[in-house]
Amino acid sequence: MVEKTMSYTSTLKEYLALTKPGIVTLVLITTLGGIYIGAKGNLEPISVFWTLLGTGFAAAGSAVINMFFDRDVDVLMERTSSRPLPRGAVNPTGALVFGILLLVTSFAVLYVFVNTIAAVLAMLAAFSYVVLYTVILKRRTPVATEVGGISGALPPVIGYVAASGELDLRAFVLFLIMFMWQPPHFWVLALKYRDDYARAGIPTLPVSRGVFITKVKTLVYTVSLLPLSLIPYAIGMTGKLYFVTAFVISLIYTVYTLKFLFSKKEESMKLFFFSIIYIAVLFSVMIIDLVKT
Repeated sequence: MVEKTMSYTSTLKEYLALTKPGIVTLVLITTLGGIYIGAKGNLEPISVFWTLLGTGFAAAGSAVINMFFDRDVDVLMERTSSRPLPRGAVNPTGALVFGILLLVTSFAVLYVFVNTIAAVLAMLAAFSYVVLYTVILKRRTPVATEVGGISGALPPVIGYVAASGELDLRAFVLFLIMFMWQPPHFWVLALKYRDDYARAGIPTLPVSRGVFITKVKTLVYTVSLLPLSLIPYAIGMTGKLYFVTAFVISLIYTVYTLKFLFSKKEESMKLFFFSIIYIAVLFSVMIIDLVKT
């Protein structure tokens, strides 16, 4: 009995690992930010619960199916070889069924308890990540990173739509900021693991175009975030505190990226971690300084 219990517990842990809990947590945080902005601070706990549950299931299901398709390359990469499928800890068919069930449950929850737009957007995020990014583009072109950014940019929009019931300019601005933030965030990490990606035959930007081009494109996207980050203030979505914060932190991000471009370093985890601080501060101050009228 004890051995069976331990076996079940171990299996549950492996299936949980398939969902990429860290990424799901980040998705839920950005979704919650979107909910708050869409509700203009007037949160309804029941609606928040169902929105986060449905969006979390969508993110988890997408992660599981991503691991199902990537199991052959994950085993070749040091960073991913310890995942459940490469180790043989989970049956591939079982993982695929699990991922599909999570996506079906996500759609049902959002459609029944939230609204149709939120449900459709969650499935669009899953489609862009699983089909466009994982299956079609990831092993063929470095453009996969930009296309894959669609899925990561949609959670705050899902939250916004869940609370407001509308797809408007504010929702688009949230999407645009998140969409433009993701490629430079990923490229800096891809530089660190470029040998891993090369060994697995994944043509990330550092692998296919080299370190310098990756640095240049990282700078281009980072610079674009400066004007984009100020749009919430320009459209009356936030106040002056946000404007000043967004301008200063975007300028700092640009300077850090410029220093990295002209340095001899081929990787910079400091820049990677600063990009996380950047988006966290940006959304936090956006919420704090939100115009609620």
